[in-house]
Amino acid sequence: MMTPFSALDWRAMSRQDRDLGLNNGAAVAGSAELVAGWEQRSAEMRQRYPDHIDLGYGPRERNRMDFLKAGEGAPTLLFIHGGYWQARAKEVFTVVAEGPMAHGINVALIGYTLAPDATLDEIVAEIHAGIDFLAKQLPALGAGADGIVVSGWSAGGHLTSMALSHPFVRAGMAISGIYDLEPIRHSYLNDKLGLDEAMSRRNSPMAEAGGPIKPLSLVVGSAELPLLRRQTADFAGHRARYGLPVTYEEIPGADHFTIMNEMMSPKGRITTLIRQLLERTAG
Repeated sequence: MMTPFSALDWRAMSRQDRDLGLNNGAAVAGSAELVAGWEQRSAEMRQRYPDHIDLGYGPRERNRMDFLKAGEGAPTLLFIHGGYWQARAKEVFTVVAEGPMAHGINVALIGYTLAPDATLDEIVAEIHAGIDFLAKQLPALGAGADGIVVSGWSAGGHLTSMALSHPFVRAGMAISGIYDLEPIRHSYLNDKLGLDEAMSRRNSPMAEAGGPIKPLSLVVGSAELPLLRRQTADFAGHRARYGLPVTYEEIPGADHFTIMNEMMSPKGRITTLIRQLLERTAG
């Protein structure tokens, strides 16, 4: 029987149980092989779209962005990769562009400096700097210049929610994200992140009284770790309480990794939600 969200209190857990409750790699057998498959397919896709790879938006090594053009004057989606702010890279995730591009949506993928080389404050600032850069570049790239939709997976879901406040962002599509950083601060993940209470609170959308009045779609897999499912459900409730536009869905049977199939596929549920966000916010 599934544990109800109301019974999930990370504060009452032992450190070991809390660490396990946040460890997606340990929870999903074969996840490393699955991600390796993404990386291979992504490399092949970048070879098909080589014209705008590794555009520099800032001074640091990972301040780079890839832009895959679907069509002249097309709208653009910006994707932010996951890895608990301390692992992975944009190059692993190019394959997620397949679903949106099949519907004429350009896809940009942003890299950012990882912890411990950057604090979470700095990572959030890099995402905003990347959006500044993209906003200026879209006309030259032949893309529509009336704002973007931002999406991200896992830690990228968190960064998506933090990017909503940028004036060039029209809407967000957050996948299996983290919206309250306090459980992270009290887990193994903080060894590299180095969050203190103040940094945790100012980077937790759940700690904000309100939030940006822009549409946000939240999805999580029904087979994901309960603590992560609760993060998404609680954040949906938080936005609803403040009257902010939000949708919430659990993808049936999806775990933290297989949920990305819903973006890689032109017929996937996440691809459909992205299309709906772009249509809803069209100028």
